[in-house]
This record gives sequence, C-alpha cells and structure tokens, in this order.
Amino acid sequence: MTFIWPVRVYYEDTDAGGVVFYANYLKFFERARTEMLRSLGYELDELVATANILFVVRSVQVDYLKPARFNQQLAVSAKIATSSKTSLTFEQTISHGDTVLCTSLIRIACVDASSLRPKAIPDYLLEQLT
Repeated sequence: MTFIWPVRVYYEDTDAGGVVFYANYLKFFERARTEMLRSLGYELDELVATANILFVVRSVQVDYLKPARFNQQLAVSAKIATSSKTSLTFEQTISHGDTVLCTSLIRIACVDASSLRPKAIPDYLLEQLT
C-alpha cells in the first residue's frame, strides 16, 4: 500500500532563495507517515495511552534530486518496504506533478513509551500496515 499526503510549501519552509530548506523534507515525510497511521484509525498519542508504544526514527537516508519551491503543491508518499517485530522501513518520495524531487528510506523503531527500549509492534497494527 502506498499512501499519498498532499503538502503545500509555505514561506516558512523555504530559505532566502524560496527553496525548501533541506531538513524540512523530513517534516514532510513525518507528516505523511503520521497521516498514514491516522487513515488506518490510529493516533500516535492514543498508541502511547493504549499500547504504551512510541515510533522513533532509527535511521534516515535521503536523496535530494530537485528543489521544491515556495507555494508548490507536493505529493508525499509513504510505503512500507520492510518490517520486523520491532521496526518498519518506509520508502518515501516527494513529488511535484510527475517530477520526483526527493526520495528516502526511513527506518522507524517501535519502543516502550516508558523505558524507550525496543518493543514489539502490536500484531493488530503490524497486520494492517504490512
């Protein structure tokens, strides 16, 4: 399943040249992953309250191919490439129209909200995601 989330580039997302600041692409990727979970009926704060889990970024690989610019409407994708009991690896892209601007592989770890130690992703959630 590939999830797509639309994002508009605001002035605050850009540098002095009107180009999206490199770190802000990570924010766009985060929004798409959060909205993907939300579309399945899961809120991050509710997962803490009900399952005592947090999802944290373990590693990020990003390739910046072309710049995103002020006021563009972007499409941010989120697709799970691989999964294990305690982690998910997302393939994500940011596109403007048919042009891919940025690609990433982002590994997300599931941790216990209290101890921050690795914890298994609940079966009911893992089944929906994969």
